[in-house]
Amino acid sequence: MANSLYDVVIIGAGPAGIQAAIHASRKKTEVLLLGRIENSALYSAHVENYAFVEGVQAGADLLAAGHRQVERFGTRIAPLDVLKIAQAGDLFQLELESGEEIEARTIIFAMGVSKKKLAVPGEKELLGRGVSYCVDCDANFYRGATVTVVGDRSAAVDGALTLLGYAAKVYLISKKLDVSPELLNRLRGSKVEVLDETWVKAIEGENAVTGLQLTSGAGLATDGVFIELGSKGALELATQLGVMLDSEHFKYIAANRKQETNIPGVYAAGDIVGPPYQMAKAVGEGCVAGMEAATYARKLKQGEGA
Repeated sequence: MANSLYDVVIIGAGPAGIQAAIHASRKKTEVLLLGRIENSALYSAHVENYAFVEGVQAGADLLAAGHRQVERFGTRIAPLDVLKIAQAGDLFQLELESGEEIEARTIIFAMGVSKKKLAVPGEKELLGRGVSYCVDCDANFYRGATVTVVGDRSAAVDGALTLLGYAAKVYLISKKLDVSPELLNRLRGSKVEVLDETWVKAIEGENAVTGLQLTSGAGLATDGVFIELGSKGALELATQLGVMLDSEHFKYIAANRKQETNIPGVYAAGDIVGPPYQMAKAVGEGCVAGMEAATYARKLKQGEGA
C-alpha cells in the first residue's frame, strides 16, 4: 500500500464500513478500508426492504457497487485481515495478514458479530471445557498442552502461530488454506503441524475435550480445540485496545450516538454495536462513524502541525 499512516482505517467491508468510508473520504481524509465483501452477512442475502431500492437486489451486487463508490471518492481498499492492534500514543498500530504494519489516527470497527461454528457433535456440549472460539482469550490455559486450531483463514493461522508460545504441540486442521503468501510462509517455517484436506467430524470428551474425529477417518488426541473460521473478530481486536463491551450481554462494542467507544479515536458501527441487524441501521451508523472519525483525525493532524 502506498501509505503507512492513514487518518481513518475501517475494519470491515460491509454496509457500515462502506458507508463510513464514503463519508470519511468526502471529508478529504486518507482512508483505508480493510476486509473482503464476501465476509459480510449481506453478501449472500437479498434486499427488498431498503428505502429507495426497488425490487429485490442481490447483496453481492450492492456491496460491489459500494466498493466502486468508495474508490471513486478516494478510499484505498485492501482485502486483508487484521491480526493485531495496539495503541502507541495518539496513533494505532495494525498488523495485517500480509505482514505489513500500518498506523492510523482513528479506527472504525464495522465487522459484524457472527462467530461461525463447526456444528458438529460435542461442540456445544464442551464449550468452555476445551472448545474455544478465541485464541487471544484462552491461549494461556493451554501451557504445555496439545491443542488444535480449525480453520482455513488468517484467524486460524495466526492463532496456531500464537499458540506455539504456550502449547507443547499445535495442530492446524484445514480443508484448503486461503491466506496471504506472507502468512503462509510464516506457517510453513513454524512447528505447527498442518493436517490438510480433512475436517472435524466430532469433538470427543465427557467433562473436557480429549480428542477429535476427522472426516478422513482418523482420530486426533488433543486437550483443546480452537475454532477460528474466518478473520479476527471485532471483539477480539477491540479488546486488544481495551474497548468496553456492552454491560448487558458483553458481546457487542459499547458506543454512543456518535459511534464513539471509550477509547478516543476508536469508533464502531453496524451489527457489532447490537441489534437490529439491518442494513439501514448499519448504513446510518457507518455514516455517523465516518464523519466523526474524519473530524477527529483532522483535529489530531492540526495538533501535530501536519
